[in-house]
Amino acid sequence: MGRIGKEVAGQTITFIGLVGVAVTCGIPMWRVTSFIGANIVTGQIVWDGLWMNCVMQSTGQMQCRLNESVMRLSRDLQAARALVIISLVFGFIGFIISFIGAKCTSCLDKDSSKAKVVIIGGCLIIVSAILVLIPVCWSAAITITDFENPLTINTQRREIGASIYIGWASAAILLIGGIILTTSCPPQKPVYGYPGYPQAPIYPYAPPGANPPTYSPVYVPPSSRPYTASGTYAPGKPYAAPATYPAGQYL
Repeated sequence: MGRIGKEVAGQTITFIGLVGVAVTCGIPMWRVTSFIGANIVTGQIVWDGLWMNCVMQSTGQMQCRLNESVMRLSRDLQAARALVIISLVFGFIGFIISFIGAKCTSCLDKDSSKAKVVIIGGCLIIVSAILVLIPVCWSAAITITDFENPLTINTQRREIGASIYIGWASAAILLIGGIILTTSCPPQKPVYGYPGYPQAPIYPYAPPGANPPTYSPVYVPPSSRPYTASGTYAPGKPYAAPATYPAGQYL
């Protein structure tokens, strides 16, 4: 997979994860309570969320009430409200940063700078996944503990809602998208020779038609001894091929 395909895949997966986190934050199904009395008419389902509580009667009528006061929520839901919002902010910022540093955009000039920006966006997305995973696991642990507590009244036993499962899936998707984006490594610089040796020198290139380089004269100190040629280059013994070859030596 090329770098562009990897970035597009990571951004697509991240967008799906952010939509899941938004759904987890919005729907009031963090805890679900089902109560059916002796008469089926008294049956009702209670949904507890971060922003509202809803009650659905067996007749199909639903009533919702906004949680205007944070202090009315339990401790895990109070922390969940803050952490999920922070997770959405981190994820959105990382998603936008990954677009700025994408290879197919022209916001930055150098490929190395683009890769570094994409890696920063991927790290923010991973942080967003961790921030949404903490409140989801915390709320699930408290819900299971209260359900298994023998002192809890049957009408107050609550089960894990759909928001918890959507939050787990969204955190996993964000982790995958962030890890894909963080693997967008910058291009490596060319290395000449073996490690530890300096790089090859770079020589300037003169375009055709430019002025030729000028060379300064080389100073050579004069020698005090005169140069005299000794000997001759003519061979001392002349070499000549014989005029005739006897035929007997070839028989």
